Amino acid sequence: MGEANWAGNHTYGADAVLTPRTVDEVREAVAGADRVKALGSRHCFNAVADSPGGVLLDLRALDVPLEFGDGTVTVGGSARYGDFAQQLHDAGYAVPNLASLPHITVAGSVATGTHGSGRRLPGLAAAVSAVELVTADGTLRTFTRADDAFPGLVVGLGAFGVITRLTLDVVPTFDVRQDVFDALPWESAYRHFDEIEDAGYSVSMFTNWANDTIDQVWVKSRTDAFTGRDELFGAVPADGPRHPAHAAGIAADNCTPQGGIPGPWHERLPHFALAFTPSVGDELQSEYFVPYADAVAAIRAVREIGELVAPLLLVSEIRAIAGDEAWLSPCHGGDRVALHFTWQPRQPEVEALLPELERRLAPFGARPHWGKLFHSGALDAVYPRMADFRALAHRLDPQGKFRNPFLDRHVFGA
Repeated sequence: MGEANWAGNHTYGADAVLTPRTVDEVREAVAGADRVKALGSRHCFNAVADSPGGVLLDLRALDVPLEFGDGTVTVGGSARYGDFAQQLHDAGYAVPNLASLPHITVAGSVATGTHGSGRRLPGLAAAVSAVELVTADGTLRTFTRADDAFPGLVVGLGAFGVITRLTLDVVPTFDVRQDVFDALPWESAYRHFDEIEDAGYSVSMFTNWANDTIDQVWVKSRTDAFTGRDELFGAVPADGPRHPAHAAGIAADNCTPQGGIPGPWHERLPHFALAFTPSVGDELQSEYFVPYADAVAAIRAVREIGELVAPLLLVSEIRAIAGDEAWLSPCHGGDRVALHFTWQPRQPEVEALLPELERRLAPFGARPHWGKLFHSGALDAVYPRMADFRALAHRLDPQGKFRNPFLDRHVFGA
């Protein structure tokens, strides 16, 4: 087929890519396929969205207009957050949080447990109140929070069907300012971790794990709650715009405005602007989630192998996320801290390092991001509702139409 993911590190093994233009065409394609998965923005770095020997559905041509409800908005599953954020803002609304890039689709982000940053802000799936999807026999079904199966469906890894629409909770629109601080001492990060995470609506720390200080701290504050800050526990205000990977020589041109300049939520909560290539572009990614209470110990554990990690890195990011109840959410059951690794495009070397990285994080019950590179096999030990998820998948997809080798290995234990 020759189609590849965003990073170019995975070539899809499906026999064909179909581009349905209506929901009825999606239903027909699903019903007629032996194996099928939906393609989103192709931002996964592994094979979670592949369908070897089957069919992939590219839903970008599916026209689903925004529909506003009572405190909600319904969007198409293939819509990217950046595609409708301005329209939402113009109508006086916002979603509570966004990921670091607005280029990703809602359905793909939610299905893989993707998140933004903020100690009191859960992942993107927590905003979903209803999911419309085409199940294995071509039936169009809608599930809401009132359904017992909903916590299993919302972070669904594409195991239950092809998502055509989602309904999201919205809040009144708000403005955000973004302030960047340089050179946070590690001891300050350890001693004042809670206070740093509480310094803004969304906080991100960037490091290569080997330097004497944390390179940057990005503090995104709602303007209606900003109280001012001249320094951050020893970190000093940046003297100009920063790219998270600026130490690798990357200019800040594709980043959202910094320097405390206020702007609407959708132009500040992401790190990267929609009009530009996000992050670095030519990269690989991994991410691991540890309980918030273990964050400092887990960070120390990674620092112990900083000399192994740093040579392969472009940058690493530390973020806090509030807990939720989605069965396969990386933040299921409690608040988590995510340790994110943006790697150089050196996949054999990265894959050789991951077992050691995971061994260091294993004492904390680390959960990998479903859409990024990791080494672990079956993940039952860190997901207490995995058996329930499997049972739900068997009920909605008894023939395994939406399964693939990735799910067989990590979820179904095959």
